[in-house]
Amino acid sequence: MSELEGTLGVIDISTTAVTTIANQAVNQCYGVVGMANKNLANGIANLLSRDSKKGIDVRIEKDEISVDVYVIVEYGVRIRAVAESIQHTVKFHVEKALGMTVSEVNVFVQGLRMGKDQG
Repeated sequence: MSELEGTLGVIDISTTAVTTIANQAVNQCYGVVGMANKNLANGIANLLSRDSKKGIDVRIEKDEISVDVYVIVEYGVRIRAVAESIQHTVKFHVEKALGMTVSEVNVFVQGLRMGKDQG
């Protein structure tokens, strides 16, 4: 958790709050079809769900935020373009909502999913 001290008291921001913002940002990105577990060996990839904790790890240190995003992308899209879109979108939304610096957004593409008409 991050604590900021202002003139009126302390502001405490949990990593869960940041995770929720990042999850909403990832959901807006073209080409993302699901979130993945950090380690696919421990579980099967999960489709985007209401659980905003899956597929996103957040660290807050010295008033800077680091975000790791684990995603499944649609087969046939430019993976690099999707990953860069995720980075920019997450950084923008988290910084806008919290007024804190996002030092890095790391995107880990854990798999591809083929559409119904491609398989």
